[in-house]
Amino acid sequence: MSISPPPKVAGIHQALSTVPQTSAPADALPRTRPGGFQDRLASWISDLTTLHALTERLGRTRTLGEALDETLRAGAGLVGARRGLIALRPADGLGPERLAGFGLGHADLGHLETVPRGFDLPRDACGEPAEAVHRDIAREDAVHPRHREVAARLGIAASYAVPLAAEAPGRLGSALWLYDEPGAPDPRQRRLLAHYVRQAAQHIANRLELGRARADVRAVHEGLLPARLPRLPGVSLAVRHRTGPRGGGDFYEALALPDSALGLAVGGTAGGGPAALAAMGRLRAGLRAYAVMEGEDPVAVLSDLELLLRLTEPGRSATALFGYAEPATRRLVLASAGHPPPLVVGPAGAVFAETALSAPLNMLACWEAPSVELRVADGETVLLYSDGLLHRTGEPLDRAFARLQAAAASAGPGARADPGALADHVLHTVLPGLDARGGAGNDRDAGDADDIVLLAARFA
Repeated sequence: MSISPPPKVAGIHQALSTVPQTSAPADALPRTRPGGFQDRLASWISDLTTLHALTERLGRTRTLGEALDETLRAGAGLVGARRGLIALRPADGLGPERLAGFGLGHADLGHLETVPRGFDLPRDACGEPAEAVHRDIAREDAVHPRHREVAARLGIAASYAVPLAAEAPGRLGSALWLYDEPGAPDPRQRRLLAHYVRQAAQHIANRLELGRARADVRAVHEGLLPARLPRLPGVSLAVRHRTGPRGGGDFYEALALPDSALGLAVGGTAGGGPAALAAMGRLRAGLRAYAVMEGEDPVAVLSDLELLLRLTEPGRSATALFGYAEPATRRLVLASAGHPPPLVVGPAGAVFAETALSAPLNMLACWEAPSVELRVADGETVLLYSDGLLHRTGEPLDRAFARLQAAAASAGPGARADPGALADHVLHTVLPGLDARGGAGNDRDAGDADDIVLLAARFA
């Protein structure tokens, strides 16, 4: 006897994806013919195939939000619901606490949040959260009046909720699916959902931990950079900084120096993650000290910085650009160690400063390169940037440089008069899809995206 399983639609078994809103009573068991072992075996195989397809799709989600959305969508298919929500409340108290809805708008979620104990689950004999079944919310005496009111307003007749828990951080919250008609999922649907939710909860916990780690890296990175920019007569400053997902080692510096001078720097260490952040912190601290002692000689500053890197991070290279500016005379002396040249933007257009070609720090037996001196015209802005701005375009360097120059040259008079506006214009012209937290833009792979630093100094 040959048995063919029913066809699948969009990765969900047809028998599950078409479950009606009003499910079978809880005590109804799947019917099989006497001795129908092959039918039961086919059903088991079909269920396993469905769970495999759903968990595979879940595994392809990369962010916490995507994981929550996929869990709700798949769970709705398994229990025959059209709407659902997840109340994420990690037991470790480290957050984030959030609501994710499926088939629900922001207003609907707001109404559901007003239900007293709306997301609290009953406890089993061991004191752990257990599933909660409301077959007919309008007729259940134990339901809070506000619960019935909100359910009637949103057209919710029944609900089924299960706890979300993983090995770490333990309890994550609860998942709730909503029905338009009275009823409840049958035992087979509950069993399949329980298997799926175990996998989904662990995946959500992994996404949660990864998100926390990235947030911690961003916080440390921001803490290692200047808290504010100095205010000096004759120059106005602005900076735009976006941290990549791996938390790279790019840095910037704007430091008030003796005699109303200004030190400007942009650079970065090779690699990413905590080790690169630690190296960046040491490098920036060293640069500040050397700039105070001998800032008038940018070559000496970078030479000292190279020695520091060689002693503290012998296997790590770094690039850096340091400039000593005298705003009163609009004089700027620059030295570069393997870093892209600054861009000077004025009414006539945008041109790259001709810094000397040099190697990154810690790449040769001894770093050495001459400095160059610029005379910045009144109203011109000098843009210093990290190489991540170029790499994020996904284009060869010559085309990335051309794109950057064209973006700066296309700025209108209003943008050129304000360093912050100019930085925003350049950033979003070069990388139109870039979001406030450094998300993809034109990235080929957002997971490997470099940091972006754009430091603008307008002389007037």
